[in-house]
Amino acid sequence: QVQLVESGGGLVQTGGSLRLSCAASGRTFSTYAMGWFRQAPGKEREFVAAISRSGGSTYYADSVKGRFTISRDNAKNTVYLQMNSLKPEDTAVYYCAARGAIPIMSPSLYDYWGQGTQVTVSS
Repeated sequence: QVQLVESGGGLVQTGGSLRLSCAASGRTFSTYAMGWFRQAPGKEREFVAAISRSGGSTYYADSVKGRFTISRDNAKNTVYLQMNSLKPEDTAVYYCAARGAIPIMSPSLYDYWGQGTQVTVSS
């Protein structure tokens, strides 16, 4: 089992940047593919980015491609989401998630979730 704790959210102006971190407990972090998802008020949780267990493969939603970068440091049991050129429509609670298989876009197939961190982009 793995526990996930996100941090790094906050309030930023349009065009600004934030870096989210997700720290995982346990010694088996490198056996989990990791994903970032977000949920805005009144909307369903949506895929943002995912990364394979080794970090060699990454995947992005079209809405964030070229602006967001997912990475991981298996030695630190941490996955990151660098968010640049932020837009008001990026405002949401951001969650990290883990699954013990290949990274995919569907949130329902992730096994473990963090509590979320709020990102607010002002116009």
